[in-house]
Amino acid sequence: MTLTPRYIPGSALPDRKGSGWSPDTTRVSDASLITPPHVMASRDHRISLRASIDAGMPLEIVASRYHPVDVAEHQGRYTVSLANDAVPMDHDFEMLWRPVPSAVPRAMVFKETIADEPHYLLMVVPPDTAKDVPLSMPRELIFVVDTSGSMHGVSVAQAKKALERAIDELNANDRFNIIEFNSTTRALFHQSVAADAANIAHARNFVRGLKANGGTEMRPALRLALDSVSAESHLRQIVFITDGSVGNEEELYAMIEARLGNARLFTVGIGSAPNSWFMRKAAELGRGTFVVISALHEVGERMDRLFDKLGHPQVTNINVSWPGGTVVEAYPKVVPDLYLGEPVTIRAKAAIPFAPDSVVRVSGDSTTGAWTRELPLDSGEHNPGIGALWARAKIAALHDGERRGADPELTRRAVIDTAISHHLVSKYTSLVAVDKTPVRLAGDPLAREQVPNLLPYGQSMNAIFGFPATATNAALLQRRGLVLLLAALLLLGAGTLRRSGIRARLA
Repeated sequence: MTLTPRYIPGSALPDRKGSGWSPDTTRVSDASLITPPHVMASRDHRISLRASIDAGMPLEIVASRYHPVDVAEHQGRYTVSLANDAVPMDHDFEMLWRPVPSAVPRAMVFKETIADEPHYLLMVVPPDTAKDVPLSMPRELIFVVDTSGSMHGVSVAQAKKALERAIDELNANDRFNIIEFNSTTRALFHQSVAADAANIAHARNFVRGLKANGGTEMRPALRLALDSVSAESHLRQIVFITDGSVGNEEELYAMIEARLGNARLFTVGIGSAPNSWFMRKAAELGRGTFVVISALHEVGERMDRLFDKLGHPQVTNINVSWPGGTVVEAYPKVVPDLYLGEPVTIRAKAAIPFAPDSVVRVSGDSTTGAWTRELPLDSGEHNPGIGALWARAKIAALHDGERRGADPELTRRAVIDTAISHHLVSKYTSLVAVDKTPVRLAGDPLAREQVPNLLPYGQSMNAIFGFPATATNAALLQRRGLVLLLAALLLLGAGTLRRSGIRARLA
């Protein structure tokens, strides 16, 4: 619904591409395009919303955590609308739907045909109860927590409570460490330590003392977590707690890919409007999962669910076997593990339709042994929107390829072709409405106005912009301004004294 102001690292460049509050920098070349102004209150920033769900299975719950909604059901399809006609755009909208419980994994397929090319969405849903299966090895958990200025107020309280909950979930044979970052990075321990009573007590005291201020320098903290020496006897899991308010996402993605190794990265989005794109993509590249904690009262529930995931992968080594005879382009290329409460989706496009009665085979290793489902590909039902989901996944994969060294111009052309074919907004395409009714004389000057974002609920404008809490050079500019103001006052005073002296002599 809105944006948390981004931290912009790097030195300012002389030219700028946009009109945002930050200049373009050496590390975020488009910073002026991604830093719109913000307002604390507004009567105009309101939204109405209506959504429909076709889950392919009966649902037990359809709800929204942060906005009252009306839900209607007809023949297995659900319609959701805001109970209040228009609501302030200061809090992300989250729609929660939960299938009727099942003790076994489920899989389903949806189809949309565009220009004789069938597009598919495969969804694998885990069982709803965790099997009491112990982990094959103890874990090393590294908690990375954001304490920058954008986390001021409610967000840092959520982060601290989430950390305390995580520490309580440690087992006696686990190892752990905590890394805090803002403008600087510091680790609680030199390296991961045993989760014994003394170390846990020390960690609790450390967490209680955390305060939010400074910039959001993520790279050193993530690098420290990824590069620290690990024991082969422990399964490394990195839990990254932040609002993700940065502008150098691509730089961080490249580092995660290069340094992940055998670790798994799980991201926890904090606040009413976290940078979900960054958090979700970082978890995808880290072969983990992403969870949002948007209110203080839900920290316990969300962290408990996260630790259920960390301790109970439900289906691993997932493989998708398509019928032969046609080329299939599917994303993600490597299917992640299926965790408790976290469905896995695969988006695919076939070059030509499959033969009648064709099936796709989904298999993997579950907690109860080998698991396989065969799904018919010609259900006969048309599901609008599947092609657009595939196209978005393809565009994301193209950008990933560019980060790994693919030709930028070829990537740009492929992104444009895909986006235009499926009518999508992308890095290079926009949706433009043209009103041909003349309302301005040709000779009149054009006016430009920036449309501000409403500051996310629970955040403080002073904490983000009033102190050195972001990567802007606001503090330096403030000091320069005070010096110039003082110089002006001195000059004004000197001028007044001179004039007084002249008047005295004339008298």
